[in-house]
Amino acid sequence: MTEQHQHIVPTDIELHQKSRILEITFSDNKRFEYPCEYLRIKSQAAEVRSLGRPETGKENVNIKSIEQQGSYAIRIVFDDGHDTGIYSWETLYDLGVNFDHYWQDYLDALEVIGYERKTGPEGVPEGQKIKVTLLYFVQLPDVFGTDFEEVELPQEVTTVEQLLAWLRSKGKQQNDLLKDDMITVTINKQFTEPFTRLENGDEIAIVPKPV
Repeated sequence: MTEQHQHIVPTDIELHQKSRILEITFSDNKRFEYPCEYLRIKSQAAEVRSLGRPETGKENVNIKSIEQQGSYAIRIVFDDGHDTGIYSWETLYDLGVNFDHYWQDYLDALEVIGYERKTGPEGVPEGQKIKVTLLYFVQLPDVFGTDFEEVELPQEVTTVEQLLAWLRSKGKQQNDLLKDDMITVTINKQFTEPFTRLENGDEIAIVPKPV
């Protein structure tokens, strides 16, 4: 972080566990979404830095808890047992600003050692598709011809945002009724974000907002 950014601090920290995303807004109004995998492989803990090679097998790692460390940092506890990573505000800001560069460096390092990331959604063997149940409410059953259906999603559909885009592509009525500001989407009765990840067996409710 440059000198002019040294006093920038988080104003909001929100963990989206289902999506494995840590969302942080800073005092300069910049907002970053950090994949848990990214934070895990960028841990500054001594046992990680001493490996001499990139961390692997962290594609589905999640954050169990976040503990504030004074007024300067947080300690992130991951579900793979790693709990010694301290992330200062300066480090987090740097990781956000330089995400594209750092992530590409990581992918390049994986390529050098011959490791291929397993990018399939959790609970779905690599190469297979996600199967979910879609629940339609209010006028949507008339449009889709049913109030629920079990569907196998295309392999490129892995988030709520991508799901809605896929459904909108089915026709004009769907496109008109499924605009982001006109519906609420829940997964397993929990509210979602556009980047919320879909997992095998999810029950997804799509409810039009009152006019």
